[in-house]
Amino acid sequence: MSRPVFRFAPSPNGELHLGHAYSALLNQRMARAAGGRLLLRIEDIDTARCTPQFEEGIYRDLDWLGIAWETPVRRQSEHFDDYAGLLRTLIAQELVYPAFMSRGEARAHIAEAEAGGRSWPRDPDGVPVYPGLDRRLGERERKRRIADGQPFAWRLDTGLALAGLSGPLAWDELSGETGLARTVEADPEAWGDVILARREIATSYHLSVVADDAGQGVTHVVRGRDLYSATAIHRLLQELLGLPAPAYCHHRLILGPDGRKLSKSLGDTGLAALRAAGRTPQEIEEMVGL
Repeated sequence: MSRPVFRFAPSPNGELHLGHAYSALLNQRMARAAGGRLLLRIEDIDTARCTPQFEEGIYRDLDWLGIAWETPVRRQSEHFDDYAGLLRTLIAQELVYPAFMSRGEARAHIAEAEAGGRSWPRDPDGVPVYPGLDRRLGERERKRRIADGQPFAWRLDTGLALAGLSGPLAWDELSGETGLARTVEADPEAWGDVILARREIATSYHLSVVADDAGQGVTHVVRGRDLYSATAIHRLLQELLGLPAPAYCHHRLILGPDGRKLSKSLGDTGLAALRAAGRTPQEIEEMVGL
């Protein structure tokens, strides 16, 4: 019987903070309790913001915390071809479409609809869902616009994708405290037609994360509560692409003094700054409630 596989997957676009420390420590604790493995993945598809310096900082901070991970470390920037292959599969299935509306055009369309008395739907993050007018474009018009160099993003036709499923979507949600699981019904339609790739980058967080979890054999995804609702999209992609579904555990967030989720721009909660101020790994565990 294979061992459970957990993973910690930070992005090297800033320094790790207390929230990252809690997630990494919880992953390690749960992996050890289950007799499992812990992987480290560097999620660096945003090549404009991610830097080698921040990546090196991740290794230093995790090592200081006493986190042990398997090598080699998977770096997303080395697997763009894998993500592009999955995107081509969805294109061939006609489950994605090129979306040409800019953010400004989408905002203007939504504002006009709301001014006319229409209540525009918001996704779980509170952002207006994409209008999806491009779904009605014919193949010839799509090809013409692409050939003309018009910017576009590949969006999932969520309604069409759901219509092709044989049954309802759900995932197993684990409790980090008890380990007990409950079934959560997935509602991908609440997100509208999400972006899966852009013309210049053939992937997105949604597409790359399900590809990586499957490719690395991840069985348990332990991550922040802020990604709870996004799991619905990940479950849909797993079904469409024939990928296995791990169990999920969405842990509490470590909040700042203002009650909001910590940001990498908050230097006073950065692990490097706390280390430089003389804090110990044991104190970090106490600060995050472990």
